[in-house]
Amino acid sequence: MGKKEKKPPRAGGQKGSGSAAMPKEEEEGGRDPKAGAEEAPPTCCGCRFPLLPALLQLALGSAVAALGFLAAAVSSSVLLRDTPHWAGICVCVVSLVGFVMLCISYQPDEKTCMQFTIKLMYFLLSALGLVVCVLAVAFAAHRYLQMTHFTCDTVLESCRCKVDAEDPLGRTFVYEDAADCSSVTSTLHLYLLLQAVLNAAAAAVCLAACFVVWKHRYQVFYVGVRFYPLTATHGQQHKV
Repeated sequence: MGKKEKKPPRAGGQKGSGSAAMPKEEEEGGRDPKAGAEEAPPTCCGCRFPLLPALLQLALGSAVAALGFLAAAVSSSVLLRDTPHWAGICVCVVSLVGFVMLCISYQPDEKTCMQFTIKLMYFLLSALGLVVCVLAVAFAAHRYLQMTHFTCDTVLESCRCKVDAEDPLGRTFVYEDAADCSSVTSTLHLYLLLQAVLNAAAAAVCLAACFVVWKHRYQVFYVGVRFYPLTATHGQQHKV
């Protein structure tokens, strides 16, 4: 009779503690997952994108253009496709667009129209540079293989070369202002090999730039509206 009965803990205390914990969970669950993306722009090998691809494109494009003009100076009758300075100029223009992108303040998900426009332009020009460099590699490789079978003769300060000397109807390549055929063919042969290597490297850089832009923009895909319970947090966005 003298003992006091212990009363069970009040449910209100548990609710109070639970209600104090719930806002924290809701705050953590309702926090914008993209808020942390504004800390720093994406990087590539420690450099802000597209600094490294733009620098490589500028270096390779300048080398390709300079080598093309040097090959054109060997003879006045060298074909334009054998001196692909046009490919180097195209890659240099792509790199300049990349440098312009660096001057624009980074915003996640292209929140500004200027950033979206420059990014789209850089992607399209990189794809165009990829195609142009592949064409330059194909032209240089084809002419390089042809020159391995050339038979050349000097005629009136010009070098006349044939792929098949025994074929009277075979195509003849004439290089004007060339008194020494051996020097002309060896020099052009080396230039074509370097052009194939440099354009292949530039094509790889343009492809990498396109891949990085595409992955950064479309690495997650919104699958549309789903039917979730009414207790789901409205601020959350479900991604796949």
